[in-house]
Amino acid sequence: MEVNLELIFLVFAYLFFINTVGMVLMYRDKKRAIKGEWRIKEKTLFNIALLGGSVGILLGGKRFRHKTHHKSFKYGIPVIITFQIALFIFAFYFFQNNPFY
Repeated sequence: MEVNLELIFLVFAYLFFINTVGMVLMYRDKKRAIKGEWRIKEKTLFNIALLGGSVGILLGGKRFRHKTHHKSFKYGIPVIITFQIALFIFAFYFFQNNPFY
């Protein structure tokens, strides 16, 4: 089977970008919380996580000590990460072993 390096590069570039966005949003939301300003909606943060930025959201939360006590973030983000890892493994084996691909 031929490895498509261009596709692999694009996937990793996307994941780097979306996780950076997730981490920056956690930083900005933390700063806004400290200043008592308008906040980023939790729905937005979860949407970024679902789009692949879950590691950035998790690391940003831990790094900036933001939303670490919210049960939805404490348990929800790790569940999303687990699901995404399982999906990645499934996709890897499916495309590796699928004779029609």
